[in-house]
Amino acid sequence: MNQPPPQLITHSLTFTQLLSSNLRGARLARLLSVSQLRSWDAPHDLTERAEIVVAELAANAVLHGRLPGRSFRLTLVFDAPAGRLRIDVTDARGDRGPQPRPATAASSDTALHTNGRGLALVTAIADRWDCIPYPPAGKTVRAVLTTP
Repeated sequence: MNQPPPQLITHSLTFTQLLSSNLRGARLARLLSVSQLRSWDAPHDLTERAEIVVAELAANAVLHGRLPGRSFRLTLVFDAPAGRLRIDVTDARGDRGPQPRPATAASSDTALHTNGRGLALVTAIADRWDCIPYPPAGKTVRAVLTTP
């Protein structure tokens, strides 16, 4: 009885792009994400949430994960039947992990009021997020969003 091995059926759609580690690259990551999710007919609510998460993670990759001459990578994996989107932003600085600031931190420092809240925002919007090593020297910050 020769039967073919079972085939794994994946319903995931994937998009990956290398982007320059500068503010223009971070902006482009956000714009490309929205465009790609719309082309996949992702729910509007998921697309809006993803836009914010990508903007924050890409900005962090540019501001804190940048090494001269190195790009950052944006990857979107959309499982439409499950209503799940995985966002991966990979940068070259594996020695610098994300340092979320508490949303309730109070300070008279103006910079604290305008910076350092991105991961608190990601925590509030995403179902979960984490940081994993990306050998040999980078890291990937991954966020997962689902539709209700």
